[in-house]
This record gives sequence, structure tokens and C-alpha cells, in this order.
Amino acid sequence: MNYSTIKNIIFDLGGVVIDIDFNLTFSAFARLANQSIEETKKVMSDLNIWDRYERGSLTDQNFINIIRESLQLTQTDEEIIIAWNALLLELPKKRIDLIKQINTKFNTYVLSNTSNIHIEGVNKILEKSTGENDLKNIFGKIYYSYEINRRKPDLDIYEFVLKDAGLKPEETLFLDDNLDNIGAAKKVGIQTIHVHPPICITHYLKGIMEEQ
Repeated sequence: MNYSTIKNIIFDLGGVVIDIDFNLTFSAFARLANQSIEETKKVMSDLNIWDRYERGSLTDQNFINIIRESLQLTQTDEEIIIAWNALLLELPKKRIDLIKQINTKFNTYVLSNTSNIHIEGVNKILEKSTGENDLKNIFGKIYYSYEINRRKPDLDIYEFVLKDAGLKPEETLFLDDNLDNIGAAKKVGIQTIHVHPPICITHYLKGIMEEQ
């Protein structure tokens, strides 16, 4: 890819900035409910819980209460939070250091389908790894789905970010690990990179920096 026209870089969060594994959360809830992972996935799917919570339609306590009732859990709020955050893995310091280098050349943003509980968990991992206590200290501006009541891959979330940040789509690069999200960004004219294992964003960011 030719990065010469790029002025802005938008990062997805999970699977791009921080490593994640959704199956770990399903497994954690299955253990709490003493049922199979498949049963747990079905309950959560039927509730449409992920979408509702990440759109900001539920408060943290609403979410916890619905999970507890639907999975018939007896555990504390904190134990439910730990299970929900089980998917959060590593956030290597070298990755954050490279993003800070990128900040000297580009305007940087985060656009993430996420929830408040996950972000609190991510920030704890960030502080343990780097000493920084909030992603908002790393990027120019952050757009969390639960705060703006929009969710990828709906086109309006990309249009909202472009308008709010004053970005031209042809000058903007979006990195995401989900092909549906990548396809939607392309529809509004944003340039894209699909990030997927074993290649991580470090590879792409180094390439971008080398062209500067």
C-alpha cells in the first residue's frame, strides 16, 4: 500500500491494539453457569447482549443483572466482571511505543465496538504494561461504541467519526481484524488494512514509518 496520502490512522481496539480471545469469555461464563460453552453462547446470542451493551443500551449494572438472571448465576458482580473481561489478553509495551511514534507523523484515533467494563479492564492492562493509565493518553481521540451509541459495521459510525474529527476518507487509514468492519469502511471511502494472525499491527506500523 502507498501511505503517501495518509494523514489519519484509525485503530480498532480488540484484536488490533490489544490481543483478545472471545472464547475465553464464553468459557468463563460456562464455568460459572456449570453448562457447556455452546449453551452459554446460545443464551448470550438470544439475548443479543453483546450488541445491546456495546451500543450503550444497557448500563453496567443492567448488563450484569441480565447476565446473572439469564445464566442463573449466583456469583458476585465482581466475578461476573472477571468472566466478561476474560477475553482481554496482552497489550505489549513495544506496540504502544510504536503507536506513540506514529503519533508524531499522523493523527491517530480508536474506533471500537466495546463496553465500559471492557475499557476499564483494558486500561488496567495498559497501566500494568506501560505505566499509562488510560488509552485516551495514547491516541488523539477515541470513539467507543457505547459512548456514541453506534456500532460497526453500520455505516453511520464511520460517517460520524469522519464528520466529528473532520477527516477526509481518502486521507484516512483504518485497521481492523473483522472483514465486515473493513468492508463497511471501504464503502465510505476509507483506506483499510485487514489485520489478522499471525501478522499484527507492528508489521504494518513499521512499514508506515519507513515510508515517512
